[in-house]
Amino acid sequence: MISAVTRDAALAFLLRSLALASAGIICLICLFVARESWLALDSTGTVNPADTVGSVNADGEPFQLSNLVNDDGWNPDGQQFNLLPMIVGSLLATFGSALLAGPLGIGVAVFLNYYAPKKIGWAVRRLVEIMAGVPSVVYGLWGLSVLVPMIASLSPIEQGQSLLAGILILTFMTIPTVVVASDAAIQAVPANQIHAAAALGLGRRATVWSIVLPAARFGLVSAIILQFARAIGETMAVLMVCGNIVKMPNSIFAPIRTLTSNIALEMGYADNHHRSILFLSGLVGLVIVSVLMLAANTFSKTQRLST
Repeated sequence: MISAVTRDAALAFLLRSLALASAGIICLICLFVARESWLALDSTGTVNPADTVGSVNADGEPFQLSNLVNDDGWNPDGQQFNLLPMIVGSLLATFGSALLAGPLGIGVAVFLNYYAPKKIGWAVRRLVEIMAGVPSVVYGLWGLSVLVPMIASLSPIEQGQSLLAGILILTFMTIPTVVVASDAAIQAVPANQIHAAAALGLGRRATVWSIVLPAARFGLVSAIILQFARAIGETMAVLMVCGNIVKMPNSIFAPIRTLTSNIALEMGYADNHHRSILFLSGLVGLVIVSVLMLAANTFSKTQRLST
């Protein structure tokens, strides 16, 4: 018979190996994206233009990274690769959805734990799980058929496919992420703190605002970070409702194109420098998420040290 110590050691080794394999896969993905972006990142101008078609701009000058924000627009045929409108559109849609989905998701989690009757809480949790499993293209179809015409009827420019449509569709899609993560954070609040609040005669509202939410703040921040990462990587639904026009939005009713939508639209026929620029835009998305995760981790460590 295998001893319990041996089984525990084998299990620990297996879990450690799986964790390292997961980290390794992520690193390989990042390296692959960086390698495919190298043609755009190598802005020295020393390569042979015959070997890298499209490595020069419309004026015949070598491509520089500054072209990604200084070019007149996005026109691969004319060697114009301005990513700035798509970066801004992606961030606006993502932050807008976070401002809506964050409070709504946390509010639903509080309702499930402290206000909802048991049967209603069970039904709402099952509904949230179903929402999380709905394919993004279904949200996109619903947004294109229902949400876009509604926005068009309210828009001063009669434009339904817009930044606002992208914000709303991302909100609907990412609320389940916030609810699930916030629910877990709230349930992890030590029971002795809840009992101490009850012993002091605090009502539910005071307990939630003064005890539960402050104690669960790290988990709630993580929930919003997860929502942000989920939203900035969404492609199909945003592609269907945002209009896909590459320009800097001047209102919430203006059409936008996100980085992910641009990759999905053009990767099928892109080659050489155009393809490298698309991979570079994916690398930009990775950097944005990485910086956000690092900031969240730093915030959590700072808050824990302060407490």
